[in-house]
Amino acid sequence: MDKKDNVSMAVIRRLPKYQRYLRELMQNDVDRISSKELSEKIGFTASQIRQDLNNFGDFGQQGYGYNVKDLYKEINTILGLGEAYNIVIVGAGNIGQAIANYTNFDKLGFNLKGIFDVNPKLIGLKIKDVEIKDIDDLEETLQNEKTDIGVICVPRANAQNVCDMLVSNGVRGIWNFAPVDLHAGENVAIENVHLSESLLTLTYMLKDGK
Repeated sequence: MDKKDNVSMAVIRRLPKYQRYLRELMQNDVDRISSKELSEKIGFTASQIRQDLNNFGDFGQQGYGYNVKDLYKEINTILGLGEAYNIVIVGAGNIGQAIANYTNFDKLGFNLKGIFDVNPKLIGLKIKDVEIKDIDDLEETLQNEKTDIGVICVPRANAQNVCDMLVSNGVRGIWNFAPVDLHAGENVAIENVHLSESLLTLTYMLKDGK
């Protein structure tokens, strides 16, 4: 069994934060950093950082710390950022448009190949040179263009049907912003993003002056 198969989702969900802070360090011309210094920036303990990274290999040197550029590259590889991913967005409302306008997609290797909606007022408009098409064209597009990730930004009632169509046409990654947990086969990765859950976490921290 691959060592990374035993890595918990809690560790995996921390990796993008490491990646982001390391990118900022590189932009500020920082060549190396200790786990203690990194902990002060990122908010995790030095021990937690070492434990997390040790799940994937020995990246630091005692007395030297981490080479920022090398560690950044290693985490990118762990996160699967060494290759390009084709994406389609289904649902061109406020959330869909905000995602389509996200400037870091190209930098991270994500290629937006299509945006689809049912609203005739949106069809034909362009977001970053990508034309919004009728959702009736979605299946044909999926059959003609290899698509890795489907972004779902449709109402709850339609979300599972959209997910089923994406998966049946070869999509193996679903980024779901609909307010419902979606389900697919075991070979399909689904990330259900519930904005309200994040907001309610914030209200918990505000409760009773916390």
